[in-house]
Amino acid sequence: MMNLLLYVGQQEQNLELVFWAVGILILFALVVAIVWQRRTGNELEEELQQLNKQKQKNVEFDFVLKAMGLSVWHVNAETGELYYDKDYREKREDQTIGVEGGTFQENVAMLVEEDAARVNKAMSELCAGIRDSYHEQYRVMVEHSSKTYWEESYAIIAERDIDGKPLLIVGASQRIDSRKELEFALKQALSKAEESDRLKSAFIANMSHEIRTPLNAIIGFTSVLPDIEDNAERQELIVLIQENNQKLLRIIDDIMNISKIEAGKEQLQITAFDINMVLSELVNKYLPSVSEGVEMTTQFPAPQQEISSDMSRVMESMDHLIANAVKFTPQGSITVGYDPVNNHRIRLWVRDTGKGIAREDQERVFERFYKVDEFIPGAGLGLSICRTMAFSLGGNVGVQSEFGKGSYFWMEIPA
Repeated sequence: MMNLLLYVGQQEQNLELVFWAVGILILFALVVAIVWQRRTGNELEEELQQLNKQKQKNVEFDFVLKAMGLSVWHVNAETGELYYDKDYREKREDQTIGVEGGTFQENVAMLVEEDAARVNKAMSELCAGIRDSYHEQYRVMVEHSSKTYWEESYAIIAERDIDGKPLLIVGASQRIDSRKELEFALKQALSKAEESDRLKSAFIANMSHEIRTPLNAIIGFTSVLPDIEDNAERQELIVLIQENNQKLLRIIDDIMNISKIEAGKEQLQITAFDINMVLSELVNKYLPSVSEGVEMTTQFPAPQQEISSDMSRVMESMDHLIANAVKFTPQGSITVGYDPVNNHRIRLWVRDTGKGIAREDQERVFERFYKVDEFIPGAGLGLSICRTMAFSLGGNVGVQSEFGKGSYFWMEIPA
């Protein structure tokens, strides 16, 4: 009996040890499970954070693409097939959309011919691994139209095989019309600034010469005038002094007139007057100055034609046109006239058989300080003043000329 009790006690003790061992194992398993679960949770949380960051980057990336109006594409370097991943270019009627899934050569064919060859060569070299990157600007032809627009593209090799041969090309394109317009405007502004600087230098040189010439004559003739006793010779000197006075006064008046008009300090004085009378007065003024053998006449479609304008500006403008005709017509004829009023506008003109103006100079003659012939006296302001005054009257000026055969200058203004 005692042995039985001892055996039972021993078995209970062993069973208790087993329970303890199992409990410890379960506890250890629970601890391991909790640690593994926490670690897995942390990894999942990190992955979720990375995913959110990636999503945020994608949103920011898309925002940048959209803000810049970019299209993102890739090209299979082996087949040349082009696919658009994202396209945020502004959808416009004059926009040419590339061929999705077509080769880049098919897309290049949509460019202006002289740009297409260059772009095709650059992309072919990129696909062949000859170059690592690509950057081109080119003109795209608008479908069913003769219009074009500018685009700019960048591309790089994104993937290579084990031998380094390109597999994937990624790139982006952007329409750059506004930038090209700005570049053109800047070039024009630079050109004008350089031209203005050149003209300023020419103006200073011209003014120095044009002012000094009559001034020297005035000073020289005036200094010898007291020593001249012969009345005829004295009168001749006085006439020369007066002529040079008028030349000097004309130069100063030209500079003052164009400055006042452009500064807006002179207001229009609109009155009604007979244009026949004004033109006849100007012709009579220049009749004594025409070269010997030159015939100066008028051609009026009516015995009287009243118009409403600023008479002083009309006279000033036509005075310059007539003066130029007299200056550049050594033989032949000079005719001053106007066309009948049409749609409340009148065209005044001066036609001569003088030296004429080369085609490339016909627009530039109206620029300030520009002179076709530097050896002919003058400040290069007369025609510029004509254009400024014509614009101020709501009109315009122009010229038709053939070198060596004469010129036809006109001014058209409201009547």
